[in-house]
Amino acid sequence: MSSTITPRRTAAAVLTAALLVPLAACGGDDKGSGTKDGSSSAPKANLTVLAASSLTDVFKTAGKKYEKENPGTKLKFSFAGSQELAAQVKQGAPADALVTADTKTMDGLKSDAGKPTVIAKNRLVIATGKNNPEKIRKLKDLADPKLKVVLAAPEVPVGRYSRQVLDEQKIKVKPVSEEANVRAVLSKVELGEADAGIVYKTDAATVPDKVQAIKIPDDENAVASYPAATLKSSKNSKAAAAFVKWLSTPEAQKLLRDAGFQKP
Repeated sequence: MSSTITPRRTAAAVLTAALLVPLAACGGDDKGSGTKDGSSSAPKANLTVLAASSLTDVFKTAGKKYEKENPGTKLKFSFAGSQELAAQVKQGAPADALVTADTKTMDGLKSDAGKPTVIAKNRLVIATGKNNPEKIRKLKDLADPKLKVVLAAPEVPVGRYSRQVLDEQKIKVKPVSEEANVRAVLSKVELGEADAGIVYKTDAATVPDKVQAIKIPDDENAVASYPAATLKSSKNSKAAAAFVKWLSTPEAQKLLRDAGFQKP
């Protein structure tokens, strides 16, 4: 026997359908909105990323690109020497992700960070004043006591790498100052307060009109690795993980290559 469709049943059906439409539209909000190609974008969040000083320029560019691709996500970077960043993490500073300039510092944070992924590598160069007024050609030239040479402090990754290459070549250098990060070393040379300093290739490349980069042969050089990881204390773990994962994508890797960083 067929049932009779009453006006009350019809109204109920219309109301149910109306309620289901917005629910379907809202589904998946915790995964972020869809991208143009139909894939899911990163969860929306305000992220704080602690990053090594040598990543300053490229991460500012990368951050703008990431925010554009993921509307609703905002990135705030805090740049410093890796040892300073590690201390901040240990002290409970609110942050979501960390990128250091060496694996040693990251390894010391196993209880605070997730599994790291190396996103880039770097090498050292000798930075001199514009046009290299002291005619420095190689590492051994830095041993000249007449030169004002500045290095990063031993606990700073670039400072440790610098001493490693100098020790392996049996070169004794007495720095006139020991700086807290690679950008401080570069600044000393840039301002003429030092004749030379050892910095990363990528840092010297940011001011080609103010300093000259003297290449250090590969067999005398050191390779710096940059691991990235989420922080376990993050309140935006999914969004942080999405950003860290993005750093290994072809798009992000191209930005790093263009800035002079090497492949992981």
